Amino acid sequence: MPSKLDKVRYRLPENLRDELKRPIGRLLDEKTLISYLKKRDFIVSVGDMVTATILKYGVIPKIAIIDFRCKRRDCGEEIYNVLKDYGNIKIKVKNPASVITEKLWNAVKKAYEICKEKTVCIIVDGEEDMASLIAILFAPPSGTVIYGLPNKGVILVDVTEREKDMVNKVLEGCDKYEH
Repeated sequence: MPSKLDKVRYRLPENLRDELKRPIGRLLDEKTLISYLKKRDFIVSVGDMVTATILKYGVIPKIAIIDFRCKRRDCGEEIYNVLKDYGNIKIKVKNPASVITEKLWNAVKKAYEICKEKTVCIIVDGEEDMASLIAILFAPPSGTVIYGLPNKGVILVDVTEREKDMVNKVLEGCDKYEH
């Protein structure tokens, strides 16, 4: 049975945009990231460039959330070719920028439920810019979520209750409405 949160949609207000530019996890360079991820069992990647980069190094995430766009432009043929075949299961969902829709929320939740046996690729028609929040929220203990921070690098989050609390505080500050 869906929870009340499954019916809620979140919109990032202007006053929180700068706050979300500060990483929840650690900012890493590519070499350190790959070295670290090779020791992890449960990885969720959010973003096309991040996902394509780790796939090129043979690091396979359990879940990837992509939109075939980088910095709000088409991701380009090279990245597209790396991403297009990823995922035993593909879930397509629409989601606008700076929003977490009910459909995206439920897609991420479902991906966590089914990713034990197969890899899951959530393909967003629109923007996956806030998907890292729900990826962190639903992550299991000792799960790792990575996401890109434009023009800065990759953020790695070893998810604990602390990070989940941080996400909940951000969501509490978002505009909420049911649709």
